[in-house]
Parts: sequence; C-alpha cells; structure tokens
Amino acid sequence: MTSEGLWSRARRDAVAQIVDVAMNLFLDKGFEATTFDDIAAAAGVSRRSVFRYFGTKEDIVLGGLSGDGARVAAALAGRPDDEPVWQSLLAVLTEIDQEPADHERLLKISEMMYGTPSLRARSVEKHLQWRADLLPEVKRRLKTGDLRAGTVIAAAIACLDSAGEEWTRLRGSVPLRDLLAAAFGAVSDLGGAG
Repeated sequence: MTSEGLWSRARRDAVAQIVDVAMNLFLDKGFEATTFDDIAAAAGVSRRSVFRYFGTKEDIVLGGLSGDGARVAAALAGRPDDEPVWQSLLAVLTEIDQEPADHERLLKISEMMYGTPSLRARSVEKHLQWRADLLPEVKRRLKTGDLRAGTVIAAAIACLDSAGEEWTRLRGSVPLRDLLAAAFGAVSDLGGAG
C-alpha cells in the first residue's frame, strides 16, 4: 500500500473515532454543553487534532451530509431516463433510509438535530450543496433551466426534511420511507413536480 493510502486510511479512522466519541458526548451531555476540549479528551487526541478535521461541532454531526448529495446525484443518474423526475427523486431519497441503524440512537440524533438551531441551520447549508450536486441531472431530465430544476430539488429536500421532522415527532413509530412518500404525495397532489 502506498504512503498516501496509509495516510488516507489513518485520517479516515481518526475522523470516525472523533465522530463516534463526539456523538456519544453530544447525546449524553447535550450538543451545546459539549466542548471541543471534552471531545479531544474523550478521543485521546489534542484539541488541535479535532480542529484539523472539523471546523465546528456542527461539522462533526453533519460532515457526511454534504457527501450524501453526490451519492444521491449518482443514484439519480442511474435511474431510468423515462421515469418521472419526481418519482426518481423519491426513489433515491428513500434509499438513504435503507441502511440498518440503531433505532434509538438514530432517534436521539434526530431529536438533537431538530432541537438545535445551529444544527438546523447547518443542515440547510449542507442541503444547498445537494441542490448543486443534483442540478445538472435534474436539468437534463426535465430539459429545463436552473429555476424549474432548482425548485423541484428544493421541494424534494423540503419533503425529506418534513418527513424527518415528523419521524422524530412520532418517535420513529412510522417508517421514514412512508413519511417521505406521503410528503412527496402531498406535493404531487398540489400539481406535480415534474
């Protein structure tokens, strides 16, 4: 293995360890009450090391969200061209919910997300990156410009956010994919999204 490969693996392992430790602290102590010093001490690294990988606590929680936009865009590009865009977006966003996870932990993280204004704001910021990632493919499929394509994407992301918030409010008693389908259906009932 090359030294670059070793460095990349070491970096990925360090990031994963810091995220895991930080998430445990956030869920135990609360997001606002947890400091970078707390995270560094629990992870057994320096405060500077934590800052090397994460500029803010919000980045620790939401760091993977921006990368999800590229994955969603790639999944969208893999959908059949003759499938309606709105249906394709629902299908690829539903795939996000397919990874097995600890239900109770996911619920706690979701409660933290929807209950912390700085995390909500940062989530919106990350979703703007999703819009940029999805825009070329949605424009191609709709054969339209930025305004219509961007609006369709924004509506899909709003549906995802609404479904996530409702899933949290219902304490996960209804599958997220069902809530997402209902949110997409609500928009479709208003006249469709393409």
